[in-house]
Amino acid sequence: MKLNDRNLRPASRLLMALPIAALAFSLAACGGPSRPSVDDVAEGIGKVFEEQGLGDQIDDDASQCFAEYLVDSDLSDETLNYLASGEDRQANQDDKDLTQKIITDHLEECVA
Repeated sequence: MKLNDRNLRPASRLLMALPIAALAFSLAACGGPSRPSVDDVAEGIGKVFEEQGLGDQIDDDASQCFAEYLVDSDLSDETLNYLASGEDRQANQDDKDLTQKIITDHLEECVA
């Protein structure tokens, strides 16, 4: 059997393509979690308010209102995923400041 035998070429090309395909799939998986939906963030915000003892003051409509502004903002997907899972946590100080600003700026509109 010779290395340049015509019957081996397709198989060797296939074997050469496998590492490339595996690399492409692994890089796609490293993209991290995607941006959560408004409904997911609203549900998580409701949990955060409940844990802070504000559940009777902030209803589902208010949570939905805040979530729309938060998801439409420049907040990172990481911070939005924290909020969606009910964690009062931000990825960095900029996200923390922006989260507080969004809630403060829209407090009267969303809670009214």
